[in-house]
Amino acid sequence: MGDNDIEEEDAFPVQEDDEGGFPIDPENPGNPRRKGRRVEKFQKKVSRWMLPEELRETYLERANCCPPPIFIILVSLAELGVFIYYAVWRPQTQWVTLGVGIWESPLTYKPEQREEAWRFLSYMFVHAGVEHIMGNMIMQLFLGIPLEMVHKGFEVGMVYMAGVLAGSLASSIFDPYSALVGASGGVYALMGGYFMNAIVNFGEMKVFLGVFRILIILLIVGTDVGFAIYRRFVTHEAGLKVSFVAHIAGGVAGMTIGYVFFTNYNKALLKDPRFWLCIVGYITFLFFAIIFNIFLSPAPA
Repeated sequence: MGDNDIEEEDAFPVQEDDEGGFPIDPENPGNPRRKGRRVEKFQKKVSRWMLPEELRETYLERANCCPPPIFIILVSLAELGVFIYYAVWRPQTQWVTLGVGIWESPLTYKPEQREEAWRFLSYMFVHAGVEHIMGNMIMQLFLGIPLEMVHKGFEVGMVYMAGVLAGSLASSIFDPYSALVGASGGVYALMGGYFMNAIVNFGEMKVFLGVFRILIILLIVGTDVGFAIYRRFVTHEAGLKVSFVAHIAGGVAGMTIGYVFFTNYNKALLKDPRFWLCIVGYITFLFFAIIFNIFLSPAPA
């Protein structure tokens, strides 16, 4: 055998990735290349579901797990932890629908304790039962993780918390005698941003997909808000009446602030007049709500 033949043979054949990087074992199902393809396939499905064609490339360029979607995951874990605490370590007659424990919680928003300002945000961590927390967690993870992969934790967190705060403030104005628990304000803020995306881009997507997205959102919102109104006005169960206004206010926050954040794929957000219009409107509402709660609220202090 000649020297040329020896040079052409590989004693240890190596398969490289597409960019000539680290060796890859094609028989290893957990190799980085295969995982990367799964993530890319998931992102492409998300882009087809959420965006018109001309925005999909920008979405795919920005979508990555560095940094990971840490905000929505940490919030979900915190909400789950608080629920487990009140369901297991606090005395309850049943844990499927929590009773006295959550109403005595320092986290629950109660109109007569509204001077404890943290309650306007902390109510998001307390949930009234398994159905309540599971519904909120499923929706916020389903919507929040894809959004955070593109817009990152700061923007998603701003929209989420804007919905939570708008929910409690609007409830204190329009339903001043009712308590408030649950993260529905934040969840509906994410959903509101997604809904506006579906409406604005309806003509640029396939008709079936556009109609299906809008109908799914309306079905979820209609069912959830319908049950919230039923629990507020029809049932006569023991305990405080829980407001439904946070759902609506969170959705409005999402359709304004959330829509601006989630449709701005470049880094010129501060140059977008829609952003400042939404910020001014939100701050105006915030000041009015503060004045109302201090001087005008009919609820006892």
